[in-house]
Amino acid sequence: MTAVAAESVELALRAEGQLAQFNRAGVLTSADVHVARRLQRLCAENDERVLLAAALAVRAVRHGSVVLELGDVAQRVATEGLTVDGALPWPDADDWVAAVEHSPLVTVGTNGPPDRPLRWVDGLLYLDRYWRQERVVAAHVDAAVLAQPLTPDPERLDAALRRLFRSEQADRQRLAAYVAAHRRFSIVAGGPGTGKTTTVARLLAVLQDLADGALRIALAARTAVAAARMTTAAASEVADFALPDQERIGRLSASTLHRLLGNRHGERTRFWYNRDNRLPYDVVVVDEASMVSLTLMSRLIEALRPTCRLILVGDPNQLSSIEVGAVLGDLVQRAAPPGVVPLAVDTAHVGRDLEDLSVDEQHAARTVGMVSLTKVHRFGGQIQQLAEAIRHGHSDEVLGLLAGGHGDIEYIDLDIASAESDLATLRVDVRQAGRTLIAAARDGHAEDALAALGKHRVLCAHREGLYGVTHWSKQVQDWLSDAVDGYASDGFWYVGRPLLVTSNDYQLRLFNGDTGVIVSSDGQPRAAFWRDGVLDLLAPSRLGDVQTVHAMSIHRSQGSQFDRVSIVLPPAGSPLLTRELLYTAVTRAKEHVRIIGTDAAVRAAVDRRINRASGLNRGSSQP
Repeated sequence: MTAVAAESVELALRAEGQLAQFNRAGVLTSADVHVARRLQRLCAENDERVLLAAALAVRAVRHGSVVLELGDVAQRVATEGLTVDGALPWPDADDWVAAVEHSPLVTVGTNGPPDRPLRWVDGLLYLDRYWRQERVVAAHVDAAVLAQPLTPDPERLDAALRRLFRSEQADRQRLAAYVAAHRRFSIVAGGPGTGKTTTVARLLAVLQDLADGALRIALAARTAVAAARMTTAAASEVADFALPDQERIGRLSASTLHRLLGNRHGERTRFWYNRDNRLPYDVVVVDEASMVSLTLMSRLIEALRPTCRLILVGDPNQLSSIEVGAVLGDLVQRAAPPGVVPLAVDTAHVGRDLEDLSVDEQHAARTVGMVSLTKVHRFGGQIQQLAEAIRHGHSDEVLGLLAGGHGDIEYIDLDIASAESDLATLRVDVRQAGRTLIAAARDGHAEDALAALGKHRVLCAHREGLYGVTHWSKQVQDWLSDAVDGYASDGFWYVGRPLLVTSNDYQLRLFNGDTGVIVSSDGQPRAAFWRDGVLDLLAPSRLGDVQTVHAMSIHRSQGSQFDRVSIVLPPAGSPLLTRELLYTAVTRAKEHVRIIGTDAAVRAAVDRRINRASGLNRGSSQP
């Protein structure tokens, strides 16, 4: 075993046999082992193979997977870069399966005892709670897909589509609205800048036209930042509608999913709205759906009325939830259940929209209700090409684009552990954006100061260490202190301090991920935030958990946009380097992206995909 592996894993001192061996090798943590030993005591299970499977199932959940595939777990572990002295004692595959199937810890199949902690279904081992959550999502989606299509008035629908989607060319946004008008479940997929929010606003206007404005609509997102962006973008789009459409749709305001479901104090996964107390909405739209975990998605679906439309919006190529599951990505891959009746298209212009799609895309739109938007409106040129090359895993093309010297892409080929002196262009961006923010904050121009937060951001894969958020926040602050007289010299709540909220405060209506800035107001420091679309100045003493946000993690940047981003890549061996991480980081930029790292790190990121095991992407839930 390598020294690194030995030092990074807490040993379970009372572990014996295979559990101890896999714990010492760094495959299992002490927590994984303790869960397995607890189950051993509760259910009188002493077969080491079953206990190892139980511990590995817990480990899989820690890594974001919903299931454990016994057949490939050894290969998965091998790809994680763990180095051990000698081969691990993996059980024989057939004997391992037989032991699991006969264990008192395990329910086999979809029926059977409901009180066992593990479930074995179709060759997949689940912790039972996650099997139940996956079943909720799969059953809802398949039932919606198999249901007879809704039958809106064809003439009225055609008129609304022509009014709200005026393109004479093939238009995927119009097709998405047509599909949503006929289905209780649909997906609007697409990368950044492809017009997803535009599509949603116009789609909802079509639905309200068909219902004479009577629909109760809820918009939600995983984070407060994404919800605020959705609210702002939707309001801007609605402002361009004709007055009757504006009046029918009203004000579209998004909230976090937790707030929509009704948080209970101290509870993370139990909500006021649930299967026994349904949400009072006819349409629920979930933006940035790639960030929604399996648990949260299942809780939302349980709370929907049977007649409610659910529309998921997001980019399946971005990072998934930091919790268990990759629901949007799984549903995009999920095959239509047997017996589905493809949606008929009875208008010429929507027929043209459909014909513009590939055969697979046509099938997805007509069966499972998924339309993928592909035309990019936010940025173009080399950033778009770079994002597409990353998404498709073309590492040679990515490195070629980075080396091409393009105006909107900059590549600093170095390991910052050995050469931080080559970061002159980064210092320029940091200081220009910082000076703009500080000047506005000192002058009391809160709106301008908040806008300056979006000028430039350093994004990191790690939180700690030389490549992490903590280090780079300090580095940016040092650069600004050298460049701006008196910066950060007026106490903890210094004017110009950029803030990141790190926990939800429902009383103040500030939520995890919200950003603000300390500004001068009548000679006093005040924290400026946008709250529900309104600028508020708060006494800093009222704030709860906040931190300085000169740099942020790539995970936390999801749902945000910046004019310019600088991405700090760790060494190639970092397990956090993945295609989804790099794609997410690059697509946060609207005008310019800078990548700081080595060729090896870039290639490792592009070549390595997040691989979360799931049963949701494998087919129908129907018996």
